[in-house]
Amino acid sequence: MIDNRELPIGFTMELAQHSDIMIQFSGLSKEEQNRIIDGAKDIVSRNEMRSYVESMFGEPKTSFF
Repeated sequence: MIDNRELPIGFTMELAQHSDIMIQFSGLSKEEQNRIIDGAKDIVSRNEMRSYVESMFGEPKTSFF
């Protein structure tokens, strides 16, 4: 949780797959984190969430899975 707010599960799972993005996300201000979290709440598909997380800090990470 961030400031007693639950993170969307899909968002959390994607951050776990992108440790570099998770590190950058954790370095943001609380206001910036909350804005990104609020945006993640409207996402319904796994592919959309992956794109959302990958777009937070630039180039998408390639994956073999």
